[in-house]
Amino acid sequence: MNLIGYQDSRPIYEQIVENFKMQIYKGILQEGDQMPSVRNLAVELSTNPNTVQKAYAELERQGFIYTVKGRGNFVKGGDILLEGKKSELVKEIVELFTEAHEIGLSLDELVDEIKKHLEKLGEGKHD
Repeated sequence: MNLIGYQDSRPIYEQIVENFKMQIYKGILQEGDQMPSVRNLAVELSTNPNTVQKAYAELERQGFIYTVKGRGNFVKGGDILLEGKKSELVKEIVELFTEAHEIGLSLDELVDEIKKHLEKLGEGKHD
């Protein structure tokens, strides 16, 4: 499991949180799936169990997982979380489009630039 990047400047627990959130958003982890135990994940990642516990506490605080005493941690409903993330992204995009409009960048210009960047990303996947 590749949850942490040692070149990443973010704390390890934040990297673990973000990676699990993306797995939930993408449907890799689904509602009711059991999370790896704190101890097993800590061993797998070669990190302190307290770091994993901190990540799990943050995931629970944000509503991505829940704890069942004596059984472990489980994924909450991913669809609700995904809809929340989509709404958040749309809001951010609208804010960026508004800012672009305010500085005189037309919608057509913006879309063309986005398409160019996406094409470059697509080309990079084939290498």
